[in-house]
Amino acid sequence: MNYVYLLEASDGTLYTGWTNRLDQRYRTHCQGKGGKYTRAKKRLKLVYVEIFSDKREAMSREWHIKQMSREEKLALIGRRKRSKKKSGYCIRSVRI
Repeated sequence: MNYVYLLEASDGTLYTGWTNRLDQRYRTHCQGKGGKYTRAKKRLKLVYVEIFSDKREAMSREWHIKQMSREEKLALIGRRKRSKKKSGYCIRSVRI
């Protein structure tokens, strides 16, 4: 399976990505080892997921979501029920 997902940082910003291992990728983001953008964020919350059987479809959908405005992304998130399993923020400590 392939997943397109949106993360919300504690500052309200949104990050869009795709993966074929959602749980592992989410943990990676939470540990500060994910995408360059998410490494700088202390708290991340998985707020949206779409599932695809085809990798190309998932990558195409990721690109389309990245082209959306913030308002369009928020509307997209609002159309789906949030997973209770993933509803909390992951919090990681940051060394200074």
